[in-house]
Amino acid sequence: MNDKTPRDARAVQAEQRIVEPAPAQAKPLEYTGDYPGNLFMVVAPSGAGKSTLVNALLEQDEAIRLSISYTTRPPRPNEKHGREYLFCTKDEFAERRRAGEFLESAEVHGNFYATSRIWIEEQMRNGRDVLLEIDWQGALQVRKQFHNAVGIFILPPSLDVLEERLRKRGQDEPNVIVRRLLAAGSEIAHAPDFEYVVINEAFPRALSELQCVVAATRLRCASQYARHTELFMQLGIHLPQS
Repeated sequence: MNDKTPRDARAVQAEQRIVEPAPAQAKPLEYTGDYPGNLFMVVAPSGAGKSTLVNALLEQDEAIRLSISYTTRPPRPNEKHGREYLFCTKDEFAERRRAGEFLESAEVHGNFYATSRIWIEEQMRNGRDVLLEIDWQGALQVRKQFHNAVGIFILPPSLDVLEERLRKRGQDEPNVIVRRLLAAGSEIAHAPDFEYVVINEAFPRALSELQCVVAATRLRCASQYARHTELFMQLGIHLPQS
């Protein structure tokens, strides 16, 4: 989920994550000529600078779309449907879930959030790359349907720096910061589950490394084949069947 609502570790533990099985006709997506876009999943503990890095990446790379989650919570005054979230009623949410439209979903404080499989497929089919700001559990569930999704874990340079950043941003009470730091330890332990790790010590360098991951992914043979299938066929290049 990409909810910016502050949540402490206790709230996170209270979430009810629901794995969404793909519809019977849906198959795990591979990079074929039908889906030339790439899927990136960015994961980080609170305070590591994930959102700042992602926003900077999106500003400089118009070919990437940030995945917009469905939610049943009411929009805030500064939020617009289709920009921060796709707002819907609980009945509509339940219907979409029954139809297999979601990759994964979670309940947070009585409201539901979900990542749209349909929206991601549409973007990738049209050659657009998609980026998910998501937690590590959600990322592992997404990969069950998008096998070639690229996982990127953002790390702080140290726990001391992470604590300093949490305190400086002034959003949380001291006891909440302590819980966030405790949660960060368990989240960081899952960094090896992801292909790439970016250490956000100096922002310009971290952003450059994130951009390098995106560029390298686009140059993978399978990705190039998906975007330039006709050229590959003309040159007699065929990818092995998975």
